Amino acid sequence: MDYLSLIKQPIEKDLNDFIELFNSSLTHEQTLLSEVLAHIRKRGGKRMRPILMLLMAKNYGLVSSVTQYSAVGLELLHTASLVHDDVVDESGERRGQASVNASYNNKVAVLVGDYILSTALLNVAHTGNQRIIEYLAELGRILAAGEILQLSNINNQEIREDVYYDVIKQKTAALFEACAAIGAISANAPDEEVQKARQFGQNLGIMFQIRDDIFDYFDSKEIGKPTGNDMTEGKLTLPVIYALNNTDFDSMLTLAKKVKAGTVNKDEIAVLVEFTKQQGGIEYAEQKMQDFSKLCMSYIDECITNKPVKEALTAYVDYVVQRNY
Repeated sequence: MDYLSLIKQPIEKDLNDFIELFNSSLTHEQTLLSEVLAHIRKRGGKRMRPILMLLMAKNYGLVSSVTQYSAVGLELLHTASLVHDDVVDESGERRGQASVNASYNNKVAVLVGDYILSTALLNVAHTGNQRIIEYLAELGRILAAGEILQLSNINNQEIREDVYYDVIKQKTAALFEACAAIGAISANAPDEEVQKARQFGQNLGIMFQIRDDIFDYFDSKEIGKPTGNDMTEGKLTLPVIYALNNTDFDSMLTLAKKVKAGTVNKDEIAVLVEFTKQQGGIEYAEQKMQDFSKLCMSYIDECITNKPVKEALTAYVDYVVQRNY
């Protein structure tokens, strides 16, 4: 059995219910809005975040309507943030298909993102759970702050690993953290268990982002972005940060500063990518993933009592580390 099938096995019906509720939330009678929402629904994706929330709820009790509305609310919040991010980044593609701003225009993308965000708030309101409502509202603030931190970091001449972690903790990791914690909350888990779930989600999200960042150093049609795309956008990720901070190549540091200034060209990016590989940047990032994987497995061994969920979450961690797209 493949990883994704094993991960979904304990919550297969719940996941189908989620997809139905999510898709129905992304519909509208107005022609243009309906068309754009249909365009977004086509992305689909592997649903890794809602799957995590459903599994956590299953472990601590059961998947309820509170869990489902929370999962839809969080995924809609994430979807809205991606639509807006594509406008900010001037991205032409998202998950292998044209972005909303590229298919339509920035005005439509911003307004549709606002519509999806409001729909997210409506769904989380259906939970009737004040704690979850506050958690999702705070998540929206964290994601926006993370984007601003990332933009400001581009202008920061310091190249530091701790700043890299600060950014991803407010972006990818914040989403996984919220999924794990809210899943536990929706099943009325004790506060101590919610906090453990929250830390598990953060570790899982950091690991997920490191894997995504490693992809940027290799060319693959499956990944859906060219090699060095992050550098083109002014971002320096963990592999190159390690390589730069553990060697004395002034010429490479000069190229890194050009990345941050937005003046680097494709040939220079290729040189920086090759330098990163030669200086052990990829191996270092992979070791960091293994470190976070061990933390995740400790949580699973100690706190996950439902055997099918334990097997699913173990497969989930293995999948995040070993996935190739």
